[in-house]
Amino acid sequence: MKVKRIVANIASANIAEAERFYRDALGLDLLMDHGWIATYGSEAKMSVQLSVASEGGSGTPVPDLSIEVDDVEAAYARMRAAGFPVEYGPVDEPWGVRRFYVRDPLGKLVNILAHR
Repeated sequence: MKVKRIVANIASANIAEAERFYRDALGLDLLMDHGWIATYGSEAKMSVQLSVASEGGSGTPVPDLSIEVDDVEAAYARMRAAGFPVEYGPVDEPWGVRRFYVRDPLGKLVNILAHR
């Protein structure tokens, strides 16, 4: 048996609110919408990972999600332009990533990063 995919599920009474963050600002595709669930992602192949952490690194809280992008500065600019609250960074971390934390409209702490 092989794990083919891991999906993060976020509970929300208003799933439409997530569209502004995950589709409009972050640029993910709407892959599925049944009214009661909307799934955002990419048709491109993504790695399967699951992290368990006691802290977020550099004294930060553990984020609810980590999303790797190809351009942290562009992602940061889009989040700021959309009015989403950035809570940490952008910063170059000693383990080789540049990242920032932003709060999505559902209250989840999202770590947006790129490997240097």
